[in-house]
Amino acid sequence: MSDAMNVGEADFAAQVLQSQTPVLVDFWAPWCGPCRMVAPIVDKIAKDMKGRLKVVKLNTDEAPSIAGKYEVSSIPSLIIFKGGEPVDRIVGYVPERQVLATVEKYLSPVA
Repeated sequence: MSDAMNVGEADFAAQVLQSQTPVLVDFWAPWCGPCRMVAPIVDKIAKDMKGRLKVVKLNTDEAPSIAGKYEVSSIPSLIIFKGGEPVDRIVGYVPERQVLATVEKYLSPVA
């Protein structure tokens, strides 16, 4: 069971744009090999950073208008949203440490 929530057209705004915490959105598709390679990394980050970072997955085949709005032309694309705005992105497969280094820049320090 993944700690990352699936979102689509209906709940993207509520789950991502209106979130009080930073959100990592994994733009993916079932037919995408590199997406399957990055999925375990995304799931691990979702689990390890629960409470500090919200992690959601968006199937680009099911929500092409959202992918288009954020100019997702290659998948996997991991986009970090903070305050309802995209602040950073990672395109393609990268190692976990690189995803973590990018995400950490937008998180509040642990109290």
